[in-house]
Formats: sequence, structure tokens, C-alpha cells
Amino acid sequence: MTVTAPAPSTAAPTPPLAARAASVGGSPVRDILAVTARPEVINFAGGLPAPGLFDAEGIAAAFQAVLTEQPARALQYATTEGEPTLRAAIAARFAVRGLATDADDLLITTGSQQALSLLATALVEPGDTVLVESPCYLAALQAFGLAGAHLVPVPGDEAGMDPAALDELVARHRPKLLYTVPTFQNPTGRTMPADRRAAIAGVAARRGLWIVEDDPYGELRFEGERVPWIASYPGAEDRTVLLGSFSKVMAPGLRLGWMRAPAVLLRACVIAKQAADLHTPTVNQLSAARYLADNDLDAHVARVAGAYRERRDAMLLGLPQALPEGSAWIRPEGGMFVWAKLPEGYDTAALLPQVVRHDVAYVPGAPFYAGEPDRTTLRMCFVTQTPEEIGEGLRRLRGALAR
Repeated sequence: MTVTAPAPSTAAPTPPLAARAASVGGSPVRDILAVTARPEVINFAGGLPAPGLFDAEGIAAAFQAVLTEQPARALQYATTEGEPTLRAAIAARFAVRGLATDADDLLITTGSQQALSLLATALVEPGDTVLVESPCYLAALQAFGLAGAHLVPVPGDEAGMDPAALDELVARHRPKLLYTVPTFQNPTGRTMPADRRAAIAGVAARRGLWIVEDDPYGELRFEGERVPWIASYPGAEDRTVLLGSFSKVMAPGLRLGWMRAPAVLLRACVIAKQAADLHTPTVNQLSAARYLADNDLDAHVARVAGAYRERRDAMLLGLPQALPEGSAWIRPEGGMFVWAKLPEGYDTAALLPQVVRHDVAYVPGAPFYAGEPDRTTLRMCFVTQTPEEIGEGLRRLRGALAR
């Protein structure tokens, strides 16, 4: 019997990826963290809270209590909106800070990063204009870019975006939304003053615009007076989505965030979340609610902010010697980041490989821009290392830049 060899495969190629998957790049911060994972590197590139300041004991006790007292509920599916006890606790924290909030005004998300993806799904059609800060939180650029948004930067200064420029851009582009981190912004660390917040609320009300106010860092204040949320200003109440997170004040590994939004938009985001992941893990939500019931989170945040203030001061103390003459930087009143600008002619992305060879790292500023980037800029996180490690890292940076 003769056996015939099979013919060479003529299978057709698989269909291509969606255009948006090719048009939006990955996170340069994540790429830098992968390159600088060696333990000897002092890494100012990440936005990582200091793990030594986590209340691991208190969080473990909360998980233990939940899994002991209500294991069936903790390990079961839950509603998409989130556990009522957690939403009620978060609503109470808003109310104490002057923003009346009901549990039904809130959706629990898998980190506040998911909230951006849900908002992009619910609001943005391909080609819609989204206004962003310049520079802007990198992962927000990714989330809205993946939705096919046309990203337009709003110019500003050390006090944040310029309301007059915003008004002009809204009139010209008729955008769907404005995205802003007004308090201790990522990447710049700047804080928008009250008069600008009021002016932005007025623009949104007059022109017809959603505001997405992202506030992951607001509780980490070291000095100065707290500035009210944009959501609390006249004209903004019915059009502002306020995002928050436990990542910076409790633990990022819990992946617990939330959005406070008007009912019609909140419902659209609930439907989008049902399609994305059904709900945020039940055991994490119940444990966070138990932690809030059994512990004083505000006291914990005060301890963390005190440590971070010392680390910020250590970085600010060393920057004049570490950076070239003629450099400038923003002095943050809180948060996690210092934003610096080197003299003209420097390219912080081109310099980074040389800097990493000196066992220190930062994030170049260029990826944070939706428009033309300023290649002389860089971001450094000051919270992960101790003051002594920060001093050593800045000495290494000085040696790298000197070469």
C-alpha cells in the first residue's frame, strides 16, 4: 500500500489585531521597571508606595475576620456595583470632607485605573475629542487612546491647566470630556488652586462637558490647606466623575478603587463593568470594609504622609547638586512625585541608558505628553526609598549626568 505524504499547509493567516492595539504603546514606566529590576538600582521611576509602611498586620486581621465570620459570602460572586458596606464607608468619608454622597452614587472598581477604562467605554466613540492636561497621567492617555479618542492637551503652568485656554479648546473641539488630576498631579506633583477649579467648573457648565476628576493622591498632603474637589463647585455637580482609590493609602495589591458619578453615567459604567469582570473581588471589598470599621485609616494615612514628607524633603535637598545648573523643578505639597526640567539641549530619554548604568533611574517626561513633548523633563518618585537611599540615588544621578 502506498502512503502519500500530506500536502504542505496552505492555511490562511489569522486576522490582524485591532488597529487600536497597534496604535497605543505599552507603558514606558513598566518597561523601565523591568530593565531596572536589579536590586542594586535605586529606582525613582516607579509610582510604588513604600511597602514598609503598609499596615500588613491590620489588613491581614481584616481578611482573617472576614474569612472566619462570613466565608461563604466572601468567596462568592457579588453585585457589580460593589459591596454595600464598603460603598457606605466610602460615602461617609466623602461626607466628612464636605461632599454629600450616598452609597448608591458609587461604583467599586478594580483599581481606579479600571474606572478610566469603563468611562472610555461608556463615553468615547472613535474620533471623539478628549481634553487632557499637559503633561498627563500616562495610563489615562492609554485608556482613552485605546478607545479611539482624539487627545488634545490643555496648556497650563505650575498651577495646572489654564481655564481660558480650556474654554477656547472646548469651543473649538466640542470634546466629550476633560480629564484632570488636580491634586498632587501625576507626573508633575502640582496642585490646582481653588480659583482655577471654580473656573473649570464654570467652563464645563457653560459649554457642556463631562469632567473626570482623578484623586488618587489627595489624602497624602504634607503641608498647606486642602483644596475642595472640583465636583463640589457650582456648575460641576451634575457633570463631574470623581475617582478615588485605596492603592496609595492602604495597599495597591488590593486593587480597590471607586467612581462617584451622576446616575445615568454610573449605570452605563456598571453595564461596562459587567462585561469586563462582573465585579471587583468580594473578599477584597469585605476586608477593606472590615479594615475601615476596625482601624483608624486617617491616623494611618497621617503616619504615611509624615514619612513621605521626610522623603520629599530629602529629594528636594539633593536636587540642586544632582541636576545640571539651570534646571528647575516643582515643589509638591504632597503626593509622590517631583517633576524636573533640565536646561535646553538635554534629552532625558536619550540620557536614561547612561543613567541606568550608574544604578539609578527616573522616567523621561516625553511619554506623558499628548502633544509635542518637552524632552528636557523627567519624573522622580520619592516615596519608595528611605531618605538615605534617596541621597545616594541623587549622588549617582549627579555622576551620570556629569558624564
